[in-house]
Amino acid sequence: MPNSKRLFCFGLGFSSLAVARRMLDRGWEVAGTCRTPEKQTLLWRYGIEAHLFNDEQDIKMPSAALAGATHIIDSIPPGRDTCPTLTRHGPDIMRLESLQWAGYLSTTGVYGNTDGAEVDETAPLRPSGRRGQARVEAEDHWYALGLPVHVFRLAGIYGPGRSTFDQIRAGRARRIDKPGHCFSRIHVEDIAATLTASIDRPNPAAAYNVCDDKPAPPAEVTAYACELMGIDPPPLIPFEEARAGMSDMALSFWNDNRRVSNRRIRTELAVELAYPTYREGLRSVYEDDF
Repeated sequence: MPNSKRLFCFGLGFSSLAVARRMLDRGWEVAGTCRTPEKQTLLWRYGIEAHLFNDEQDIKMPSAALAGATHIIDSIPPGRDTCPTLTRHGPDIMRLESLQWAGYLSTTGVYGNTDGAEVDETAPLRPSGRRGQARVEAEDHWYALGLPVHVFRLAGIYGPGRSTFDQIRAGRARRIDKPGHCFSRIHVEDIAATLTASIDRPNPAAAYNVCDDKPAPPAEVTAYACELMGIDPPPLIPFEEARAGMSDMALSFWNDNRRVSNRRIRTELAVELAYPTYREGLRSVYEDDF
């Protein structure tokens, strides 16, 4: 079919699968990569043509796997390579004559610390650590290809099966008190809605912040989750006390304090968030998970 659409996802994970389901509902072909044979088998059962791609294995017959792809999503984070997808399969992507749209899933961590000041997509990219710098380099790598690339800078992702409820049930939830410190979040279905809106309104070389309307302290979010569960929240722990037991990754998470603006996805893509704050999002997750 000359007008058929085919989405290929490098990394069929939490966010990409949410988009993939929407495209399947539209009648698109969907293919992509995963890391294990077990997940590959499961994805095939759901009608997704899955190919193995991990640290030890490139995609077998990549030209055939990518053939006819009109849209590509890359959600694979930096690892040994800044951008594993482009390092190992960039030439295969460049040979695609059918490609109409590509999306790279980055992070709001590229902005670094602003001491709580708001950032939009025009803000300078000043990541605080090596992980954030690798994301900036991956964005640049994608842009340099000259393809119809769109970059999506995602806030903290949550949704069914991946939220503060899981930490609470596992007994790992802590409420850390660091006055004035906020994080931005985004429900996985709002990520899918934003990417779908971009697919429908392409604007190559654009970057989009993907976050909800209300940055909030993690302690506040945990307290609301406990309220929904009908249990008492964990006690507040001062940050200076909690930091002693934190990993380097956790510390880097707490060292960055910024408020991220989502105005562009609202104005340019006409996105209407299904979960504009953590309250609507957590209530929905609670209803799904419990």
